[in-house]
Amino acid sequence: MITSITVVNLSSIDLNLLHVLAVALEERSATRAARRLGVTQSAVSNALARARDLLDDPLLVRDGRGMAPTPAAQAILPELAAAMHKLRSVLEPRRPFDPRSSTRELSLACADNSQLADVPPIAAALAREMPLARLRVVSIDALMAGGGLSADGIDMAIGLRRRQPGFRAAPLYEDPIAAVVRRDHPAVGKRLTRRAFARLAFIDVHLALGRPGAGHAFVEHALRARGLVRRIGLVVPGFAAAAMAAAGTDLVALMPLRAARALASNLPVRVVEQPVQDLRIDLWLVWHERTHEDPAAAHLRKVIVEALRARDRPAAG
Repeated sequence: MITSITVVNLSSIDLNLLHVLAVALEERSATRAARRLGVTQSAVSNALARARDLLDDPLLVRDGRGMAPTPAAQAILPELAAAMHKLRSVLEPRRPFDPRSSTRELSLACADNSQLADVPPIAAALAREMPLARLRVVSIDALMAGGGLSADGIDMAIGLRRRQPGFRAAPLYEDPIAAVVRRDHPAVGKRLTRRAFARLAFIDVHLALGRPGAGHAFVEHALRARGLVRRIGLVVPGFAAAAMAAAGTDLVALMPLRAARALASNLPVRVVEQPVQDLRIDLWLVWHERTHEDPAAAHLRKVIVEALRARDRPAAG
């Protein structure tokens, strides 16, 4: 019996087509892909039509206002993204990296607590250190949907440390967990007592800080270990939504102190101590081995670490 073998003729394939496809699958939007690539939307649409013919699959289909990848597209995205990254590393000139002239777009994934508290000092430092570069901040959900840090969509993330092969991490800071309540809350004074903790209902923030549900599980385990059980009245996907809900109800939200202070400066809420004084979360800068030697990504990591450590350094005098 003779088995037929099909050989793909790579010389007939436009490699730029695969690059456009990878970006379109990551962005799930021809408009956003065009903006990221610096081309017209029609150019992206034409490239997608050719990719559909090449791979004999719809690849991206309409889903409300956006586009959703087909199962076949989801299956090839991690491998396609990794291949594009390797190809770029081979073809890019090996010249000394100059952060001040670099026009690279770099990407950082983080939850909304870091978007509120960490992105502003990072953006200010980046403007000084890499003035022509562009930082794209995405949510942890977008990171997970795009295949994680091992895919070629996101350069690094702020979250919990990942002790897995292929990942690296640098410590950033410890953030105490505080309580956020409305300014005129009738049952909470300068601090949230254990008695009030047991009587009041809470807003649970369920998000990923390195892996799905890790932040929620960490807080629940720490509270239960100290004899405290929250009665959950509302579940939201982010800290900003939790603070908004707390502002108009008697519900209590627990969240990292830096994000709580940022929200309290703009909303009718106040930050109070909660009963567990040593409850805090350790945040790390995490990246995959595939970007470890990339000079632009390495410089951005340096900028982030130094910016956040400088922010938390006591003022002189």
